[in-house]
Amino acid sequence: IGNTVLHILVLQPHKTFACHMYSLILSYDRNKEGPGSLELIPNNEGLSPFKLAGVEGNTVMFQYLMQKRKQNLWSFGPLTTVLYDITEIDSWAEDQSFLELIVSTKKREARQILDLTPVKELVSLKWNMYGRPYFCFLALFYILYMVCFTMCCVYRPLKPRTGNRTSSRDNTLYVQKMLQESYVAYEDELRLVGELITVIGAVVILVLEIPDILRVGAAKYFGQTILGGPFHIIVITYACMILVTMVMRLTSTTGEVVPMSFALVLGWCNVMYFARGFQMLGPFTIMIQKMIFGDLMRFCWLMAVVILGFASAFYIIFQTENPENLGQFYNYPMSLFTTFELFLTIIDGPANYDVDLPFMYSVVYFAFAIIATLLMLNLLIAMMGDTHWRVAHEQDELWRAQVVATTVMLERKLPRCLWPRSGICGREFGLGDRWYLRIEDRVDPSKHKMMRYTEAFKVQDRDNYDKGSEKLESSGDTLCKKELSALSLSRSTSRTSSHRGWEILRRNT
Repeated sequence: IGNTVLHILVLQPHKTFACHMYSLILSYDRNKEGPGSLELIPNNEGLSPFKLAGVEGNTVMFQYLMQKRKQNLWSFGPLTTVLYDITEIDSWAEDQSFLELIVSTKKREARQILDLTPVKELVSLKWNMYGRPYFCFLALFYILYMVCFTMCCVYRPLKPRTGNRTSSRDNTLYVQKMLQESYVAYEDELRLVGELITVIGAVVILVLEIPDILRVGAAKYFGQTILGGPFHIIVITYACMILVTMVMRLTSTTGEVVPMSFALVLGWCNVMYFARGFQMLGPFTIMIQKMIFGDLMRFCWLMAVVILGFASAFYIIFQTENPENLGQFYNYPMSLFTTFELFLTIIDGPANYDVDLPFMYSVVYFAFAIIATLLMLNLLIAMMGDTHWRVAHEQDELWRAQVVATTVMLERKLPRCLWPRSGICGREFGLGDRWYLRIEDRVDPSKHKMMRYTEAFKVQDRDNYDKGSEKLESSGDTLCKKELSALSLSRSTSRTSSHRGWEILRRNT
């Protein structure tokens, strides 16, 4: 019951009252330390009160709980050294990481906890010491891997075509070699090495991605922009295309150019994922993701309807015309492609001034130009501008969340020997097996000076009041009026000296 009440208090909107009630309930906890403590019992979702405060974005409760966990090591003037307990914060030995919960939630208030002490210092320590070097090395390794795959595709086994052409529009000169003919010369053996590296890389990608899908869930894993959801879809599809190409090569099936082309496009587009490691490029990848999977996906439905309607009209108009004079609409698939190019203003309206064009073509093309170019393209630009404005206000916050997600991902993937645990074990200070992060807090000298003035004035007022109280108690009933006047004089003197001190404090401020 006590643990349930603690979870309810974390969700309360009256945060100050919730903090007081939280302390009151814990004061009756018999097992304040150890596994039986109320603070360590998780709810049905596996969240302790501390993790629930972070997921819900309750910064007041989170700071209150962190203040309870900190240990002041020493203080010298404006410099203070504090040990913060990071047992539940650190993702090193946690199955359900606190940092991963923060970046995967949809609440913006939760991401503000990443700027609070000691979470900010812990993430900065992990990223600067291990995350950034490993991530840059991974980016360089992936680019070299894609260069190897591209060279294998460029020099794929081809042979001259020997069959007769069946159409005047057939322009094919080379065809794919059979498996027995593909690996004969020395150059083929070099290409074979590159192809084996490509296939092994695709298998490694699937081995690394599939366990995370099963652990997190497909909806959250692919749907969260901060976790790199769209890029996970891209890299998994790329790996599948590599395996499909391998099967088609081994079975000598024609048409391997289709999965190979998809793999090249997806593989090189996935390079943008590594831009999240740089503050200059990271926010732009967020904007691209939100525009593609937000504005552009909605716009494509409208664009498909317009293109389908006008492409059908263009094909019907030119169905009776000679395709040698106007070949842009000679069949229905070519009509769809030509209309798509017209929609994006890639080409101008097809025209041949040596022949007469149908009258309806001018009418339909006029309506198409008004709807597609003037209306819908400007609508898309306005939608993307609005998305850019919204993302620009929180791009730094989103980029920091991306850094946290990348750090947690690398920490899970890499062996423990390459990523030691951050922080200090509590045994060094007699604090048990918990892990702590040492943070040095330096107070501004002027602020520290004003705090000393304030404490001095409080002590002076307290001493004057104590002296007046002693005089009042030692006096008899006959000297009551005299003592009261002396007390008022003492208080007025104290008020005068205190007033002079506060005037000095105001001028310093």
